Amino acid sequence: MLEFLKSEEDNRFSWDSIGSIEEGRTNLGESMPVYVYRLFQFTIKDVLIEKYGKENAIDVFRKSGDLAGREFAKHMLNLDLPFNEFISQLQETLVESKIGVLRVEKFDVETGFAVLTIGEDLDCSGLPITGETVCNYDEGFLAGVLKEYTKKEYVVTEVDCWASGARVCRFEAKVVE
Repeated sequence: MLEFLKSEEDNRFSWDSIGSIEEGRTNLGESMPVYVYRLFQFTIKDVLIEKYGKENAIDVFRKSGDLAGREFAKHMLNLDLPFNEFISQLQETLVESKIGVLRVEKFDVETGFAVLTIGEDLDCSGLPITGETVCNYDEGFLAGVLKEYTKKEYVVTEVDCWASGARVCRFEAKVVE
């Protein structure tokens, strides 16, 4: 093995991996056009599909989103807040971060089942209609946030998407038994 390569453990994501944006982008700052994010995301997804198949690529995006959601929750949200306050904080943070506009249509406190929507979604709002849901990263991201807050394992599935013809992304979240 080449000496300059890090071990697999060293390559694991940590919040520190994001680095100092203030220091590194003194002129350009944090903002960038949505098309740059989508260009990055959709080209990676395309290459993963070509190399590993569609289901494996979707799995990678969900798992990446899950990791991102857990880290986002740990570093950007107060996980000790009561549920309604936590959701309000999550909504505000998603808007401030320009990720999307979150609404909770349903949340069953006994079962953990939830129906969530995201309007103006970073991943898909404005995409051409293909008849498919495409927000696999968001599925994982929401599952990761819910996991960190509830300490329960979640699976989140997108049931409506801009790309499927809806004007909002709708997700069903279920606790894994």
